[in-house]
Amino acid sequence: MKRRSFFKKGAQGALAAGLLPITGSVAAQNLETGETKLIHFNASKASKTDPKRRKTLEFDVAVIGAGMAGISAAVSAARNGARVVLVQDRPVLGGNASSEMRVTVNGVQGLKNKHKVERETGIVEELLLENWHYNPQASYHVWDHVLYNYVVREKNITLLMNTSAMDVVMNGNTIKSVICWQTTTETIFTINANMICDCSGDGLVAASSGAEFRMGREGKDEFNESYAPDKPDGWVMGDCIMMITKDMGKPVPFYAPDYAIPFDGEKAETTGHRKIKQVKEGFWWVEVGSDVDIIGERDEIRHKLMAYFYGVWDYVKNSGKHPEADNVVLDWIGSIPGRRESRRFIGDFILTQNDMLSLRHFEDAVAFGGWSLDEHNPGGIEDLSQPASFFHSRFSNIYEVPFRCLYSKNIENLLFAGRNVSVSHIALSSTRIIGTCSMMGQAIGTAAAMCSKKGIKPRGLYKKHINELQEQLLRDDSFFPNRPANDPKNKASKANLIFASSTTSGDVKNLLDGVSRDEVDKIHHWQSDGLNAEIQLEWEDSQTLTSVEMKFDTNLQRKINMHKNPTKHEDQPMEIPKELIKHFSVEARVKGKWIVVGDVKNNLTRLVKVKFDAVETTAVRVRLKETYGEPNVKMFEIRCY
Repeated sequence: MKRRSFFKKGAQGALAAGLLPITGSVAAQNLETGETKLIHFNASKASKTDPKRRKTLEFDVAVIGAGMAGISAAVSAARNGARVVLVQDRPVLGGNASSEMRVTVNGVQGLKNKHKVERETGIVEELLLENWHYNPQASYHVWDHVLYNYVVREKNITLLMNTSAMDVVMNGNTIKSVICWQTTTETIFTINANMICDCSGDGLVAASSGAEFRMGREGKDEFNESYAPDKPDGWVMGDCIMMITKDMGKPVPFYAPDYAIPFDGEKAETTGHRKIKQVKEGFWWVEVGSDVDIIGERDEIRHKLMAYFYGVWDYVKNSGKHPEADNVVLDWIGSIPGRRESRRFIGDFILTQNDMLSLRHFEDAVAFGGWSLDEHNPGGIEDLSQPASFFHSRFSNIYEVPFRCLYSKNIENLLFAGRNVSVSHIALSSTRIIGTCSMMGQAIGTAAAMCSKKGIKPRGLYKKHINELQEQLLRDDSFFPNRPANDPKNKASKANLIFASSTTSGDVKNLLDGVSRDEVDKIHHWQSDGLNAEIQLEWEDSQTLTSVEMKFDTNLQRKINMHKNPTKHEDQPMEIPKELIKHFSVEARVKGKWIVVGDVKNNLTRLVKVKFDAVETTAVRVRLKETYGEPNVKMFEIRCY
């Protein structure tokens, strides 16, 4: 039979005769109408009538949103023993920091003290260090995959990409389920979880649950904030898109798209409010906000941002005012706006401008911040009469973020981290920075795991177990000031003797003082004199140990961010910090003989947990063999469990 004749028989001939395989799919064509219908021989009856797939999943903790706050929450919850699902509505991780938006993972900098920079530690630092190991070329697309590798290797995390949380099922004031839609697999997921962490920014899950929230600016009277407007209004800081350029080595013309909005660059530059300082990357001030509904207006805002951006670039290229741009072309322009502000959910405490500027101490502190009070101009690029940002105030030191800002006032099993936490509008102008958001994410992930394990709610954790939460965060290399670690389970603190083979700075006893970084004018480190140095702890009574945990130096007073503009890398390393330990071993004295219980090579982290089978020992010795380039080794903490 000829091939053409065979297919003409279609369902009437070949299918009826059973000549086609009994598995897989075929297309059968109706010769009268020309309609083609897919026939799947292995499909269930249900899938023939309803193409949507439905799955119900059970977890201890559900994290909605996989920006840097969500990643930190999911990983910390997983490492603390919880079964975690991480739901991300995009094909890449990282949120505003991903290749889709390319916002720098900034943290505390610009402090009015000798440190100036006070880098965040814990999960966010691990990610930045790994990035320079895997991605010294500073590629944002590779960065996406560094984040992906970091998440998927955690055995307790189930990652759902391209998945949007759409709704919730409530049981009174508790979220019972989150309903999600995965576009790539046409699957509806019903996610049941004990604890819900909304790290999505806009917070649809939290809002759908009925969690109380605010949008807009408080007036001066409510919190006595000097930088607040006289009267409350609905304005929120705007969205923006970014760009990256490259130099072609010869003049290249630029032709603006039809929808570009002309930019009055002469007015903007004359006033200094939108001065073109460089043409390599940016411009963050191409910003559009809203005083009505920035979420509902997002697509309109996206179009406006693209139109305004191309108007700015048309001015740069064609006004004749910037000859340095003659050879420069656009290499990448964002299509998804990066958002600064929308809903702020209400917790048991609202952090305000005055709490932060006074460096108020909180007994439930779980994170810190210190980026300037950086409120953007109401109107954004549509108001060239005012500066793009007011930069109201810099901080004299880092401020504390209390746990009560990170869980819902009225929904019992809901936590949040990122730009949607319980702060005033003015306070948000600092807390929204990605490094700070990441620390809050690590705090709520750890808290969620503890709540699930103990069968309690976040408010109960605050009232009865806040010390335990703080101790776990400090053990896992988070930090907050005015709260030294004092873990009763740490056997190193009970050692009868600690000594080192050499010292050039600090004191080896500082490794037990509970503070894992140097503070302004307060040393908390020990530093060796050369490599192949040793630290030893001795106990009079035998100890059963299964791990030794150490915190080493990565120079927390220096930036290690990845930037879009290559010139910004000139004053910071694009590699693993030279100060970091690279190779060391851990030994335990068992029945009078030293045995190696751990040998770490090519280390990439500040916090190193060396785990081993249980040993009975009266002494532990750490042999420090190699750094990434520094001649001495600096440490901040040693613990034994």
